[in-house]
Amino acid sequence: MTDTLIARAAAEAAKLEPGRLSALMLRHGTLELRWYAPKGTDPQTPHDKDEVYVVVSGSGYFVRGDERVRFAPGDALFAAAHETHRFEDFSDDFATWVMFYGPIGGETP
Repeated sequence: MTDTLIARAAAEAAKLEPGRLSALMLRHGTLELRWYAPKGTDPQTPHDKDEVYVVVSGSGYFVRGDERVRFAPGDALFAAAHETHRFEDFSDDFATWVMFYGPIGGETP
């Protein structure tokens, strides 16, 4: 059974696994819920699953392919599997939940 509540405070205190940029907070079926709070720059590379970000704090720009959109707390952002994406020019307090889900290679549109 999984926890009903995954608190932000627990996410902020979570340790990163070696080689990971985000902290794993929940795994259920194909879903992984992670906490991502990069400092300075966002070095991530494309992932092999679809993902949704829900911005908790901070603001900046989300780049996905040729798109560059401004984000703020409460916004949700999507990146398909294997799609180039990153956060740019984000504030020092930037933090987001990230959910990876579905099969390797992404969902069929």
